[in-house]
Amino acid sequence: MRYESSERTDTSGTPSSARPTSRRRLLGVSGAALLTAACSATDKHPSGKGSSGSGSKQPTPTGSDAPTGEAPDGALGVNFNEDPSDLDFAEMKTLSAKWVRGFVPMTADLDANTATQQRAVAKLLDANGNDFRTILSMKFPFMTAGQPLPKVGSPEMDTQLKRVDRVLDAVMGKTDILTIGNEPFLETMKDERDARLNVFYEYIAEHVIAYRTKKFPHGCRTRLYMGALNHLDRKEARTQATERWVAFVNRKPEIEGLDIHPHVDSLQAAGQYVQYVVSRLDKGKKFLATEFSLVLLWQKHMGDTIPAAYAAKYHVSPNTRVWQVIGNAIKKPFPQERWDDFLTMSPWFASNKDYLTKQVQMFRETGKLAVATYGAVQIESMQTGWGPHKMPWILNPPYANRTVKEENGKVGRTTVWFDSFSGLQDS
Repeated sequence: MRYESSERTDTSGTPSSARPTSRRRLLGVSGAALLTAACSATDKHPSGKGSSGSGSKQPTPTGSDAPTGEAPDGALGVNFNEDPSDLDFAEMKTLSAKWVRGFVPMTADLDANTATQQRAVAKLLDANGNDFRTILSMKFPFMTAGQPLPKVGSPEMDTQLKRVDRVLDAVMGKTDILTIGNEPFLETMKDERDARLNVFYEYIAEHVIAYRTKKFPHGCRTRLYMGALNHLDRKEARTQATERWVAFVNRKPEIEGLDIHPHVDSLQAAGQYVQYVVSRLDKGKKFLATEFSLVLLWQKHMGDTIPAAYAAKYHVSPNTRVWQVIGNAIKKPFPQERWDDFLTMSPWFASNKDYLTKQVQMFRETGKLAVATYGAVQIESMQTGWGPHKMPWILNPPYANRTVKEENGKVGRTTVWFDSFSGLQDS
């Protein structure tokens, strides 16, 4: 999603994996316990198995076009969405990140042979040369454009396929993972979020599969996933169309899994996302979490008054609101100590300081996580138009490059996220 997606402004289980305990021992409460709690608060798939109802292991691609190289397992990387402007490879290596993810909009900008000139595509191809593994999501922003889904065989579908081919020509065999769709249920007109959505994306997926088979008959580096499901912590988002989405993944051996984007207000809500997917994916299938955060919790506290201790230490009016402090930091970046004090003195933030560790632990303990990627830097759109109702994506990244001034050549950080992210690379 773009960080400015309007649909983000509304508030929106499985047993512990057989993965060896020593490999992923993390601090904090058990992710499995959080997931178990979520299971009791949400529905389970009627069959108790995969969405195909069989529960059997689906065949993995074994033909000549099968993916080559080591499959990812429980990795944690960084995400820049559509804007890689502030992403610095040296800074990513300081975080010990090995994976980088972005998305490319499948719009008229691709109607000329310019896929390699698109910001996300160019950055990911560059990342390949800097020893990173990469994920590219193809975004079809019909909702933003006010356009209906193209029908199979129509001129509009032909236009989409040409755009897809231009991207495939640029990245197939070069990126490690290609995700078909970004946030399909948010990027499609509301009255078309039914079987029509499934038909469109399944048609695109079949086209991508056929392209890979034809162009890479002896094996291809690029693995295929289906793009992200949203709002799975809400019953109204668990529809026949989402069930069909998972069923399609299960029955297509060329598709290795699906993506989720749990931007939530609690770990329990995130657990409902994970439980929904894990309880439905067949054995051998995995999931990505290329976006995730507690941004909906942060949003609830933007109107809070600041902590008294912070007001006293920095001589700020005790009636100042949280969003105003962040706005001040955007206008004139804080020293590192002041930014850290603001967050650690704020109960709504400090009580969730181990969120990143717990969330990744939850993902990993399912045994089905392929890669999770977390927003790395504060990009321009996070601060543009800052005000009391702006979604506070700016609190998520480990690099606080727009709210903390550089000191002694070191880019500002949100220290708690930076330390958690780095620590998770070694766990």
